Amino acid sequence: MITCEWCQSNDAIQSNSTVYWELPDGTKAITITGTPSVACSLCGMEYQKESITKEIENQLFLIDTTKIETVLSFEELMGKPRLLKRNYFDFSS
Repeated sequence: MITCEWCQSNDAIQSNSTVYWELPDGTKAITITGTPSVACSLCGMEYQKESITKEIENQLFLIDTTKIETVLSFEELMGKPRLLKRNYFDFSS
């Protein structure tokens, strides 16, 4: 059972959705399909948990975005080879 972060309902479920993301350098936006999400049947919100958002943002900092497709799946994005081992600009952890 998942609690919706918006309305606190227990009617939320794990789902996959399509999201749109601007690259860190601002050069273009991409479409990411099959992104792990939470969908609430009570309030209608569909969102990504903070951990998924951070995972996407970190990956986009670590890969060569000049070679990235305009539309790709979450799994394809996460499977892209990294130029760095970790995001050295992330001071949150």
